This record gives sequence, C-alpha cells and structure tokens, in this order.
Amino acid sequence: MKAISNSAEATEEIGFKIGRKLKTGNIVRLYGDLGAGKTTMVKGIARALGIDRKDITSASFTIITEYPGNPPFFHIDLYRTSGGVDLDSTGIWDCIGAQSISVIEWADHAEGELPEDSLKVTISDLGNDVRDITIEGKNEKDWDHL
Repeated sequence: MKAISNSAEATEEIGFKIGRKLKTGNIVRLYGDLGAGKTTMVKGIARALGIDRKDITSASFTIITEYPGNPPFFHIDLYRTSGGVDLDSTGIWDCIGAQSISVIEWADHAEGELPEDSLKVTISDLGNDVRDITIEGKNEKDWDHL
C-alpha cells in the first residue's frame, strides 16, 4: 500500500492507523533517511496503543525504550548500531517476539537479521513536508484500507 503525507500530523495519523491494526507479536520495521519522519510515525503507532505521544522521543541514544502496557511496546532505534555482534549487545532479541509489539527505526542496520514476516514501512522525503509512505509485508490486505 502507498500513501502520501503532506505534514507531520498526517504522517502521525498514518502511524495511528497502523497501530490500531497491530497485534501482540507484531514487529514494524521502519526505513527512511534522517528526518524522513520515522519517529513521527512511531508517535502515531504508540498513540494507538494508549501511550501519550509526548512520551515518545527519538531512541537513538537509549537504543531501546520500553513502554508498559498489555502488551509491552518497544521503540527500538538502530541508528547507532551496525548489525551482527553490535546488534546482539543491544538486547533487541529480548524485546521482539510473541509477547510484545516492537517498532524498529533504522531497520536497515539489521537487514537480514530481523524477521522477514514483519511489517515494512518505508518513508521517503519528497520535499516541502511531503512524504511517500510504502507499507508492505505481513497480511498486506490489512493495510489497503488505512
């Protein structure tokens, strides 16, 4: 599915719509350049899960931020990692899985190591606050009606 966002608010709203459809065990892999809107998308997903959007900030320095809930929500940012052993030292494998919902920014830093059956969201900055958002992966038919 493809969508066009004309503002940060619209990007967050698309995230909210994605978040409403997530279930325990789901993983969302976010792709996009610096400033593309990945953290904005996470704010919308988190809001759909009952987390205050103001509590969501970039996880670049903490790498993993856990938000309590049922299920727990993990915001993972791999910007400062390079995969392999570096990825193992983050604790990511203790977070993703059947008992949580996880959203991973900079998922390209772990390409080939993350579950392929996860949802892939690519955000491309087209300039002037316009974003091209592509959603693909697990149960794609679910994403056609956001």
